[in-house]
Amino acid sequence: MSETTFTHGTWLSADGLSLSYRDYPGNTDRPPILCIPGLTRNARDFEPVADNFAGEWRVICPDLRGRGLSDYAKDPGSYMPETYVDDIEALLQQLGLEKVVVIGTSLGGIVTMMLAARNPEPLAGVVLNDIGPVIEASGLERISEYVGQGRTFPTWMHAARGLKEISGAAHPDFELSDWLTLTKRLMCLSGNGRITFDYDMKIAETFATPPDSPQIDLWQAYRALSGRPVLALRGELSDLLSETTLARMAREIPGAEIVTVPRVGHTPTLAEPAAQEAIARLLARTLQSAPATS
Repeated sequence: MSETTFTHGTWLSADGLSLSYRDYPGNTDRPPILCIPGLTRNARDFEPVADNFAGEWRVICPDLRGRGLSDYAKDPGSYMPETYVDDIEALLQQLGLEKVVVIGTSLGGIVTMMLAARNPEPLAGVVLNDIGPVIEASGLERISEYVGQGRTFPTWMHAARGLKEISGAAHPDFELSDWLTLTKRLMCLSGNGRITFDYDMKIAETFATPPDSPQIDLWQAYRALSGRPVLALRGELSDLLSETTLARMAREIPGAEIVTVPRVGHTPTLAEPAAQEAIARLLARTLQSAPATS
């Protein structure tokens, strides 16, 4: 568990949910880092980012609706990227943030691209963690096999072994201590004393059967990130982001940095040296292109 100091804050969604975020203090002469988590993840997922960059940078880590300390949605149909974009825009407005550096993991990266498609101006720099405009069917199929299953475990050790069963291929070099660390980010102690995943199991409903709606052109959304520092990270063993898509991402935004994180699948934890060094370079580029913020 991270020991980096933070405060908890809340903001209100348009449909009346109380949503939670962690706020790690940092320098006010630069845009904060806003970390948007993946489908079944929460604010704790970005402890490696906060441990490495908070203090120099303010780091804000929201729990999306239905995750962590945020309210579960009254309507499970609102567990959709468009709604998450609405929620993040409401957070930026409440905090009065004109510029942010966004780190989006998986679903969080989709939300980031969609934010840019609506209005790229607030984005001072962007990190997309193991996600791109094309999402591989094999990765989606794997995720659909475990999301919303509602498994519980009697102890943290049992939970860590259960998580290894699900995600072992993505982290072949993890020791048991690493699995315990990751488990405590993804799971929580439930009211009945069992360990369970820290999200509303109903998010699986919209993941499995998305409603009829115009398809979002994610390539167009990705191109909306042009004109600012962009970093695309891919786990070498990823089944969600292909090397082919990553190569096209480099072509679509000249100057985007493309980094493959060795010996990891979906998703890098951002504690890996290759990931942390790449994020540090992205942040330095952000300061060069926009040295100060109001």
